[in-house]
Amino acid sequence: MSQRRVAITGLGLVSPYGGDLADFFTRLTAGESAIGYLLTDDQPRPLSMPFVSCPGFDPDTALGKPLASMMDRFAQLGMAAAFAAWDDCGLPRKADGESRDSWGCAWGTALGGTLAYEKGYRELWQKGKERVSPLAVVLGMNNAANAHISIQLGLGGVSMSHTVACASSAVAIGEAFRRVRSGEATVMLTGGSDVPQAYGVARAWEALRVMAPGDADSSPFACRPFAADRRGLVLGEGGAALVLEDWDHAVARGARIHGEIVGYGTSCDHSHLVKPEAAGQVRALNATLADAGLSADDIDYVNAHGTATAEGDPVEVAALKQVFGERAERLPVSATKSMHGHLLGAAGAIEAIATVLALREQAIPPTAHLDGRLDAACTGVDHVLSGRRGQKLRAALSNSFAFGGSNAVLAFRAVAS
Repeated sequence: MSQRRVAITGLGLVSPYGGDLADFFTRLTAGESAIGYLLTDDQPRPLSMPFVSCPGFDPDTALGKPLASMMDRFAQLGMAAAFAAWDDCGLPRKADGESRDSWGCAWGTALGGTLAYEKGYRELWQKGKERVSPLAVVLGMNNAANAHISIQLGLGGVSMSHTVACASSAVAIGEAFRRVRSGEATVMLTGGSDVPQAYGVARAWEALRVMAPGDADSSPFACRPFAADRRGLVLGEGGAALVLEDWDHAVARGARIHGEIVGYGTSCDHSHLVKPEAAGQVRALNATLADAGLSADDIDYVNAHGTATAEGDPVEVAALKQVFGERAERLPVSATKSMHGHLLGAAGAIEAIATVLALREQAIPPTAHLDGRLDAACTGVDHVLSGRRGQKLRAALSNSFAFGGSNAVLAFRAVAS
């Protein structure tokens, strides 16, 4: 059976900068950090850490109070991003004549509704209540976001959630891509959302000793992927969504096409729960190129996983050097987590959007805070230190490498103007 081309017709996110897609990419390309400082009133030990939040997001305004009240914050962010992507693609929210029985949703989240569960624990153990909200289960379940999205948009096909740690939404996008390419679905709404500021979650990440320190003044510069003085990752909340559509269907209805998704590859390091391995990443990168029918010479940009951890960054660079060989030194690479933070299960989706916009705008966002600080163990690729416009970008990769050794890589191609 012949494979169908897959167009990207909708992009949407709840931006940590507070603006729309154009504002997001403009600030990203300018190297502007969205990282702030989180200080809670938890007693006796408040949370205090660099963090990326979406302070301008009001779920009641974005979704309406009745719908918002049925969701944990991770699902609210996901639903808002999904609505934005759907509106961007030009399809009505309610089916208008055309059947959506084969249209579906694939969503990624690492944490799901942890805030809902934490609220229950606080009410039972701290406040002495005898019961929790009757909505607690549906607020907290990991598939809440894709369930609400499917209901609100009338998507009668597959509705599935993927939990693969930091690769969750990259895997969701890849699986959605496969369904459209095979003809099983005409349209797929895909992406991811996460909210990691539950007290227990934040403390668990602190215990791993991979979190970058910082105060109110230094937090914007706390995440420094590939830098010799990097201290770790910065967590963030957010939601990001893409509409993937059969190419012919998109063209027939006159849809604007942002770009084309052309490949998806996965692998498992199968060696360690938290220590990455270059060999596994190489397998995922090569699998993606093969799936896309591309060679290493066709790739003009890589959006790196780049978490700013001591262990992860050099391994990713080593994998890129193995795959791209001598050309690696001329391969532009950047880690946008330096500006929008690590959104865990939503990371792959927001970075996929950044990559698609890079191809569409023919511009590359930088790895912020890296100038003059490059770790010798991370040399060998063309690190983008400041935003580059007026580039000739044909195809790009977006890497997502997760705890558990799960690796997912997405390949995108620019649409000829």
